[in-house]
Formats: sequence, structure tokens, C-alpha cells
Amino acid sequence: MRQVIEEFGRLPTTCISDAMQGLHNFDPVVKPLKEEYKICGRAITVKMPAGDNMMVLAAMKEARPGDILVIDSGNYAYRAVAGDFVIGLVQALGLGGVVAYGTIRDVQSIKALNFPVFCTGTTVACSQKIGAGAINVPIACGHAIVHPGDIISGDADGVVAVPQGEAAAVLAAARKKLASDEERARRVLVDARSAMEYINHLVAAGRGK
Repeated sequence: MRQVIEEFGRLPTTCISDAMQGLHNFDPVVKPLKEEYKICGRAITVKMPAGDNMMVLAAMKEARPGDILVIDSGNYAYRAVAGDFVIGLVQALGLGGVVAYGTIRDVQSIKALNFPVFCTGTTVACSQKIGAGAINVPIACGHAIVHPGDIISGDADGVVAVPQGEAAAVLAAARKKLASDEERARRVLVDARSAMEYINHLVAAGRGK
């Protein structure tokens, strides 16, 4: 699995998404705090009730180095799923990143950690630690259902989840898509004539000619 994850990590999320026909994409509001962040790893899932992040801490106990902590708070915006101290704990444990379908706080301090965090935005209010919720259960992050152990890949374009049982097939298809895109760019993006010929081809095909 480690080798498969490493190979997915070399691919853009756009190609992985195309390989799955656009399925399993997170809600587009989930974005990295810095555009240069790139993550790829095994999902540790957290179902977090609004304003209660105790299960985030519980998930850290189950996670292994390189795993991605994926948190579903239903995109509840008022209270943060984590602040700089919790993210610092995740970093200290050697996890590969945090993806939150919810907000974070202490944004400048978290950016200073240079640790990859993907979220829907920022807020000022902290969460309580009551203990509701669950870890390593299926969760929803907008349009994507994420199961524990799925492969999570994220970059500046967004986040996708690869079902672990489909990893080999998706990896092969994503590699093929990347190679096709690169070959098309070599053929078409040469000069104005080549570009126009390709545009005419697409327009004609769209009209059924």
C-alpha cells in the first residue's frame, strides 16, 4: 500500500478525478491553506459533531505516520475543528496532513507550521471536548463518501478520495490520463495552426460531424 500511495502522490488530483469520472471529489470549498500543499495518504476518519472535537484527539491515537486525518463536521463554520495546538500535535505525530469539512482557527500560526491543512475556511471560536462523535467510520465531505483506509490525495485544485478496493485500477487509469494529457500538449500547443486545428476538431465532433 505504501508504494501505491507514493505513486498516487506523484499524480495531480485532476487526473485522479478524471480516472474516477469525477466521482469521489470533496466539496470544492475544501482547499489548502497554502497552494503548494500536496498530500497523499491513508484516511483516518472522524465524525465530529458541531463544536466538539474530542474525537479528533482520539483519532490521533489510532493514526500511523503518513496517515491523513479526515474530519467531517458537516461544514459547521462557527466553531473550529482544530487550532494551532491540535494541528501541532498532528504534525508532531508524523501524520501526513489534515482535511477538514469544517473550519480551523489560528490560521497564521498554522501556516507558520508549514504543515498541510485543507479546510473550508477560518473562524475564531474553539470547539469543546465533550466526547461525542466517532472515529474510523464512513463520513461525508460534501460530495465524497470517505471510508477508513481510502487513499486521500489533495493539492491546489482540491481533494479526492480513492476507494481502497479500487486503488490499482484508478492508479492505472490516472497514469494513462496524465500521459494522454502530456502527449496532447506536445502535439497541440506548438503553434497557432496546431491549436486551431484541434479546436476545429473538437467543435466538429461536438456537432456530430
